[in-house]
Amino acid sequence: MPLDPDIALETLDGRKSRLGDFAGRALLIVNVASRCGFTPQYQGLEALQRQFGPRGFAVMGFPCDQFGHQEPGDAAQIAEFCEKSYDVSFPMFAKIEVNGGGTHPLFAALKRRAPGLLGSQAIKWNFTKFLVDRDGEVVRRYASIAAPPTIASDIEAALGTP
Repeated sequence: MPLDPDIALETLDGRKSRLGDFAGRALLIVNVASRCGFTPQYQGLEALQRQFGPRGFAVMGFPCDQFGHQEPGDAAQIAEFCEKSYDVSFPMFAKIEVNGGGTHPLFAALKRRAPGLLGSQAIKWNFTKFLVDRDGEVVRRYASIAAPPTIASDIEAALGTP
């Protein structure tokens, strides 16, 4: 079952959009943080964006401050960090929650469709990744420790033939 294209999204600069705006693209949806041991993964995520973006792929970054207060900044601070530290060109969205009562609807749907270890839906840490194919189907969930380059062959498969 594809993800609901009407799921509301908001970019870091406050623009409203919806998941359907990314229809037809393969997506890697990631909860990110600027003060995490996995933060250097921004470099690998950006490399994936540059490698596969022209073929209909997008990384989507969702800052989250639920793990060790590792994303304390406001939207402007997060945007500045991403630009200056990692030259991020992929879409970055407003800070969200990925667990608990305030879970963003996108992450609630992702967790239902691709549970973690032993069927757990909870996201354990920053930089959990979800690969979505061009049809909006969740293909796979990756733990924080999964380095972005190791996902390239799965992205290739999710892109298929346009």
